[in-house]
Amino acid sequence: MPRRKKLYEGKAKIIYQGPEPGTIVQYFKDDATAFNNKKKASIVGKGVINNLISEYLMNKISKIGVKTHFLRRLNIREQLVKKVEIIPVEVVVRNIAAGSISKRFAIEEGTKLPRSMVEYYYKDDNLGDPLISEEHITGFGWANINEIEEILNTSLIINDFLKDLFMGVGLKLIDFKIEFGRLYLGNKAEIILADEFSPDNCRLWDSKTNEKMDKDRFRRDLGNVASAYQEVANRLGIDLKKTHSYD
Repeated sequence: MPRRKKLYEGKAKIIYQGPEPGTIVQYFKDDATAFNNKKKASIVGKGVINNLISEYLMNKISKIGVKTHFLRRLNIREQLVKKVEIIPVEVVVRNIAAGSISKRFAIEEGTKLPRSMVEYYYKDDNLGDPLISEEHITGFGWANINEIEEILNTSLIINDFLKDLFMGVGLKLIDFKIEFGRLYLGNKAEIILADEFSPDNCRLWDSKTNEKMDKDRFRRDLGNVASAYQEVANRLGIDLKKTHSYD
């Protein structure tokens, strides 16, 4: 394969120019980071597991009518996705109190929230991804009111679907973080999901024991990070041993 042009390297993925117009390749790394990149490590096999889990969940989400950037998995570490203009807003959907919301409002971790709550954060590592409001989003021109409504509705649809999916395999969906982008079709821009779905950006607890099966195992030095991620894959029916490249 000819050497590809690297467009961007993030905390957990490398983005390459795609083989087809309007596409990019996402390479899932084994790197793990936390606390705004202050804590770092390499977890062998994490990238492979995340790639496969994300492929599985993206395909499931697309079947309920949610439009995503995902096209297909290329191999055990790479996906081909549509090139979009990323909206610099991280959308967090919370079902059960954990992480920052517990600290901000002194809510005991594990407390079920009155309803699913959506929060927005400005995507900027240098600023620590600050919490923002819809006023900030529209006022600074990151997205207009119609785009925010589309993002909010799509996020809640995804949440309802994934809560049931994970509960069916003995996992609670505590919260998750996603991003959206604009896919340009001529003069029109369509809002689509432009992120991964994996234990890196979802909090998942065992429904009986509340054992953490996500990135909090790394954040909190609980150990067995890769084993927990693999257990999530196993419960979803993803057979890592039989995985093969499509190309």
